[in-house]
Amino acid sequence: MNPPTPVMAAKLYIPSPRVKAVHRPRLIERLNEGLDRKLTLISASAGFGKTTLAGAWAAGCPRPLAWLTLDEGDNEVSRFLTHVVAALKTISEPIGDDVLRLLQSERPPSAESMLAMVLNDLSRLAFPFVLVLDDYHVLSARPVTECMNVLLEHAPLSMHLVIVTRENPPFPLGRLRARGHLTELRAADLCFTREEAAEFLREMVGFSLTAGQIASLESRTEGWIAGLQLAALSMRGREDITAFIRAFAGDNRYIVDYLVEEVLERLPEEMRDFLLHTSILDRLHGPLCDAVTGQEGGSARLRHLEEGNFFVVALDDARQWYRYHHLFAEVLSAHLKADRPERAAELH
Repeated sequence: MNPPTPVMAAKLYIPSPRVKAVHRPRLIERLNEGLDRKLTLISASAGFGKTTLAGAWAAGCPRPLAWLTLDEGDNEVSRFLTHVVAALKTISEPIGDDVLRLLQSERPPSAESMLAMVLNDLSRLAFPFVLVLDDYHVLSARPVTECMNVLLEHAPLSMHLVIVTRENPPFPLGRLRARGHLTELRAADLCFTREEAAEFLREMVGFSLTAGQIASLESRTEGWIAGLQLAALSMRGREDITAFIRAFAGDNRYIVDYLVEEVLERLPEEMRDFLLHTSILDRLHGPLCDAVTGQEGGSARLRHLEEGNFFVVALDDARQWYRYHHLFAEVLSAHLKADRPERAAELH
């Protein structure tokens, strides 16, 4: 017998709502409207409030809801299945009992077989329910991603799956979209509106900014929530708020630290170099990127960056032209000039 995989209870908790969180009824309504579809996808870069939104919605969800926050360790199949079953047991205790026993056997059956057993248990539930998988982008092992495709394909009608991720999952999104099975919330949806930005900044800095100051910050950050939060942190204790906002850019130390830690350091060196070298461009196009970098595959890299939500904004529906998020472009440009000043001149 194999020892049972310990369950980390903290992974099953719905995140507690923030005390001064901005209420977002327009997005909560869209999530509720999507309950009768198969899948809801909340997909955007770091700092767009994905988990905060999902947690606020989950806390008031009208259906029984299971929550699982994934981590790198869940790329091991037995651990992944153990935690999925543990999450589903918060809805109905008998779910997955046979699977947990099989996972401890010397020769457990295939992951697909055990997942089929879980799906059979779920199909016997007499009520609709929700399964939320947060931080889905950490899953990369093929056996686990294949399990997820089976789960999505054969999920009972009573089950609604919510995926919260920084990158698009390898699901047949086009087919799901065409069949009306998919609800999507992406960066453009998650960005704060002018009114939400005003409420957020008022709570963060402790006083009201002028309409012009709010508009300037909202424009500079493009509604990116983490950018607004970092701007608010930088404003604390400053006397000349107007001068700070006028100068606020991608060289702000909080912005630089966040984007370097959360984005750049997580990328392979080849992709990081591509970002740095193409940061000199106001608009990005595959052949243009190839001309600047002296390499090939610029179009594929841009599509990969878009699918991975790496602060790339599409400028047309044909996926030909893009640009970087303004603050992200400024961080890249600052890094290029600081680390490789002679390279910057050559690229220009």
